[in-house]
Amino acid sequence: MPEGPSIVILQEAVEELHLEGKKILAVEGNSKVDQSLLEGQQVESFRSWGKHFLVCFKNLTLRIHFLLFGTYRINERKESPVRLSLQFEKDELNFYACSVKIFDSHVDTLYDWSGDVMADEWKASKAIRKLKGLPEMLACDALLNQDIFAGSGNIIKNEVLFRIKVHPLSAVGALPEAKLKEMVRETRMYAFQFLEWKKEFTLKKHWLAHTKKTCPRCKIPFTKAHTGKTNRRSFYCENCQVLYG
Repeated sequence: MPEGPSIVILQEAVEELHLEGKKILAVEGNSKVDQSLLEGQQVESFRSWGKHFLVCFKNLTLRIHFLLFGTYRINERKESPVRLSLQFEKDELNFYACSVKIFDSHVDTLYDWSGDVMADEWKASKAIRKLKGLPEMLACDALLNQDIFAGSGNIIKNEVLFRIKVHPLSAVGALPEAKLKEMVRETRMYAFQFLEWKKEFTLKKHWLAHTKKTCPRCKIPFTKAHTGKTNRRSFYCENCQVLYG
């Protein structure tokens, strides 16, 4: 599943086409949405929120969620059936194996930008308040909670928890105040490092915990387990990552 930084890369790639202000001339694909709503619409902007890629119009918002296996192509096509294709005068955007939804509202009425870890409007203080309101939630679930950390995914979860030396099964309410703030700060910081490394095609080289077998600090085997209510893979060290609560 693409995480927030990967969606930002898509947004930036599409913005390079300068399609803002241009009209969609044709729409096709096997998506169940009413595609006729998009034909003739003039694009206002392209945005990202967490793991959502958004095509914004005056009174409509198109949301693309790539789920686990979604992909896209710009000005080219795959052999597999396209879920949604947006065709402009000279360019086309093609989306595959994804969730497609159309909302009859302007994007700013749908999204709280302060909850997106990569947005300029991000508010760490709001994330901390939300975490304090969910004291029983496990750290591994908190970092995947899109209402708190929109854009954070399993890679970010594993890398951040390793960096801050917190066991994934720690209860959020048991974390010291300083550790809670460190979690929020490192999540945003790592998201931007993720973006930089992804653009360089070096992301995997920088992983310290995700998919790794040995702790680089303690030189002992990592524990690999599906943890929390989210039941996603966690890679962690039982020695240096403290279990709180």
